[in-house]
Amino acid sequence: MSLDNVRLSQPAKDQLVKLKRITGIKNWNTLCRWALAISLQDPSQPLVRDINTDSNVEMTWKTFAGPYGDIYLALLRQRCLTDGQEPTEAHISHTLTIHIHRGIGHLAGRQGLKNIGDLISLAAP
Repeated sequence: MSLDNVRLSQPAKDQLVKLKRITGIKNWNTLCRWALAISLQDPSQPLVRDINTDSNVEMTWKTFAGPYGDIYLALLRQRCLTDGQEPTEAHISHTLTIHIHRGIGHLAGRQGLKNIGDLISLAAP
């Protein structure tokens, strides 16, 4: 694993397709950023540790993070430390993957999520 590319599993891709339809957000990277933020907000560690990134959804780190790459990297490093892991590139990459997937699952499982306004209200209740 490396931070050069962000890859998703087929179930995560399927959930993103649903989220794109519901929210009207057209880009994978935008939804993945929301998913990461939602997951990092939860102090518990994700239960899933191994994820098969077998879908055709892949983006570069630059595409995923955009102009906020340093901020996302700092958040991931801090999360590694909080979870008792050395913030190596491998741990950071793994943390990114499991948190994006957990966040996508949280977003896709929300019954009341019907539009982008509902997504915004999750961030600023």
